[in-house]
Amino acid sequence: MSGRVDSETPAAISRPDGVEASGPQDDTGAAPRTVTEELTEDPLAAADPLADEDGDGDLQDPAEVARRARWTAGGAGALLALAGLAASLLRLTGAASAPVGAAYAAGAAVCALASLLGFRGRTRRALWLMIAGVMVMALGDQFD
Repeated sequence: MSGRVDSETPAAISRPDGVEASGPQDDTGAAPRTVTEELTEDPLAAADPLADEDGDGDLQDPAEVARRARWTAGGAGALLALAGLAASLLRLTGAASAPVGAAYAAGAAVCALASLLGFRGRTRRALWLMIAGVMVMALGDQFD
């Protein structure tokens, strides 16, 4: 037995009622699918970013998807920049050393640039810049 669906099943492992199994079996009582049956639904349809969320099968406007991506990238970059600036001000006014505050400020500047790029539609570059900015802030936090 090769494990293929179209391979022959020996009589020793056939069904108790004398009918040979023709493919993978399950306990639900459903008839087994044969090789010639087609799938009724597309397994990749749920992973489609342009698929309509309402479920009526219409596609979303690609411009709407791009607009949402721009706002997400721009908003996340702005939020990270504000958080970095706040952390920088707290570190500079506290007992922490100057490189810690400078690292937070540099990370905030990189995130602000990411926000600008995100609002201009360069969402992939904005994502990488946000990652780099947060890494700079985390590296500065290690100096503390």
